[in-house]
Amino acid sequence: MGRMTAKCYRFHRGKPYIKSRFCRGVPDAQIRIYDVGRKKANVYEFPFCVHLVSMEKENLSSEALEAARIACNKYVVKFAGKDNFHMRVRVHPWHVLRINKMLSCAGADRLHTGMRGAFGKPTGTCARVQIGQVILSVRTEENLGPLSTGSYAPSEVQVSGPSEGFD
Repeated sequence: MGRMTAKCYRFHRGKPYIKSRFCRGVPDAQIRIYDVGRKKANVYEFPFCVHLVSMEKENLSSEALEAARIACNKYVVKFAGKDNFHMRVRVHPWHVLRINKMLSCAGADRLHTGMRGAFGKPTGTCARVQIGQVILSVRTEENLGPLSTGSYAPSEVQVSGPSEGFD
């Protein structure tokens, strides 16, 4: 069975459900790298900063965060070079997503119990994002500012809800 679409998990429902000793068998998050570019550069080397900010209270899956990171990284490396920026993903996927698998074949009514015990098994993780929370940040030099303002556009497509880029 494939992954459920983002519309199934987009909004916050209930309390955060994190991986713990009680919740086992959670698959690892798809995103593993949170810092890209020249990580050790200080603020004075890269003074210009662009943020991708969420405009909605939503869940962002780890797959969406990884896709946004890759899209933004490709854009910035293409226009600024691989050592002229520092990008950081600012949210972490801690919330566990669950699914109650249902059968839809002939004779399925004899095989599964329907909504009895419908808590679900862990299928993935997501980050719970609030309104106005920064999803990712890109720092560059002042002369590369106009190029980096467009860097959030490819990654804006990858996240499920409305988001905007701010200088």
